Amino acid sequence: MVLFLLAFLGGALTIVSPCILPVLPFVFARADRPFSRNGLPMLAGMAATFAGVSALAAVGGGWAVEANQYGRFAAIALLALFGLALLFPALSDRMTRPLVALGARLSETAEKRAGEGGGTILSSLLLGVATGLLWAPCAGPILGLILTGAAANALLARALDVLENAERDEPWSLGATSLALALLVGGRIFAAMKRSLGVGEWIRRGLGAAVLASSVGIALDVNSGFLARASLASTTSLEQRLLDRFHAAPTSANSAAALKPEPRVQTEALPVEGVLPALSGAVAWLNSPPLTTDGLKGKVVLIDFWTYSCINCLRSIPYVRDWAERYSDKGLVVIGVHTPEFAFEKNLDNVKQAVLDLKIGYPVALDSDYAIWRGFNNQYWPAHYLIDAQGRVRHHHFGEGDYEGSERAIQQLLAEAGQSGVAAGVIPVNEAGVAAAADMNDLQSPETYVGYNRAANFISPGGAVRDARHVYVAPTPRLNQWALSGNWTIGGEHAALDAKGGGIVYRFHARDLHLVLGPGADGKPVRFRVTIDGAPPGDAHGADIGADGVGVAKTHRLYRLIRQNGAITDRTFEIRFLDPGVQAYAFTFG
Repeated sequence: MVLFLLAFLGGALTIVSPCILPVLPFVFARADRPFSRNGLPMLAGMAATFAGVSALAAVGGGWAVEANQYGRFAAIALLALFGLALLFPALSDRMTRPLVALGARLSETAEKRAGEGGGTILSSLLLGVATGLLWAPCAGPILGLILTGAAANALLARALDVLENAERDEPWSLGATSLALALLVGGRIFAAMKRSLGVGEWIRRGLGAAVLASSVGIALDVNSGFLARASLASTTSLEQRLLDRFHAAPTSANSAAALKPEPRVQTEALPVEGVLPALSGAVAWLNSPPLTTDGLKGKVVLIDFWTYSCINCLRSIPYVRDWAERYSDKGLVVIGVHTPEFAFEKNLDNVKQAVLDLKIGYPVALDSDYAIWRGFNNQYWPAHYLIDAQGRVRHHHFGEGDYEGSERAIQQLLAEAGQSGVAAGVIPVNEAGVAAAADMNDLQSPETYVGYNRAANFISPGGAVRDARHVYVAPTPRLNQWALSGNWTIGGEHAALDAKGGGIVYRFHARDLHLVLGPGADGKPVRFRVTIDGAPPGDAHGADIGADGVGVAKTHRLYRLIRQNGAITDRTFEIRFLDPGVQAYAFTFG
């Protein structure tokens, strides 16, 4: 019930966010029509838009989201024609005649009513589709969760399951319903005002002008500037807090929810959580032939979900590697399941190089299609699952930390399997370099994505221009704000530099700063220079640059750029690229 309430509240909040304002005239202009002929078909059109884009994302991934932008342009044109129809009744009659005729052919009921009802229903349905196409790109928290779930699961059936099972997977999809209902309720109130004022014709013409102005505004992306400043409230931060509240509830349980649970057999410390899912979905294996659940019976197994550009994974791998070395002769099998976050992490050569650089000798399954990830219903990097000799999941841990608890669980399961002489101590790991734990006392900056799919706190004037070259200016940022300077193309996953001399500025508060970078499509190395508060980093430089701040992006990976000593304060980081072509993905901190 709480999840439903949060979802509905989220959708209601969206109605006062800046990007929704241009949509209101389209809805209110038809508010005096009967609900069965206007409101209900419009809701169906909006729902169809979201369901269609989500299903396409499940099959086609990111290209479906980009295709939605072309649909958005078509929607702008359609709604502009709608605005002209409001301004000029004669034009409206000519425009709706085909809809009336088509509606009459599609519906016997419409035919009996001389076609009027069918035309109204069909035009309302088209308006709902068009409004959904406009709304979709700016309803980030809602649509983003639906699309992310659909794309990660990569199956049409699963995408439909995401939409149909809101309480279990994506209760924020209810937010779309609450927004649509809020718009319609507001429209009914507005229609009553029109009747009471007796000036319906002037209001109709005024709405027509508003529709046209809104169409132009959306096309020119005016809402990212003026409307954002003029809106009654900016709800982004509040919506994000609601999202965080929603995700906080299932995080510790979802991993075991799809593990084919058996009756819980309680031991002193390690209950049975499920059985080991199949490992057959990997596209390739490194350091080993493909492993199977049957072949692992009798072994204690540690599954480590990781991806090589994830700083949290990189900090935990030294522990996993040491466990593999220490307990392999006692029957422990460690399997690293490499599930990519970014497209470049699907490249086999990239993963091979990362495995070599990280000195990983245990088997690694390349889970590029998220098959094993889905089998565990996993949601985290890193995530550790321990399986006993009978093939049952007995322990899990998400994220960094509690390495002592995980190692003692390994020792207990090995003892249960009949292994003698299992060491009782805990491995001391040299927490230097990349393995050093994050300084949580001074960590005040969040992971920040550069691509527009998940970007936040971007402050370059005019906002992000999607999938097109644009010259950006970097104003002075406040804490956790960032900006681009120079000529960039911002894509869904990363931003690419189109001309040398461009840069990124970020105001952060943390001991460490990392940035996921890679060269352009031509593979040529990209030189860069880092400064802190306008000066070379000196002793605060990370492992991938010198004291002068100079470094080179040669491959796609995480670059360690800042590691401070002493007191931590707010600092302004800037990286400037001396060559074009670099691709920037995400900031992480520690």
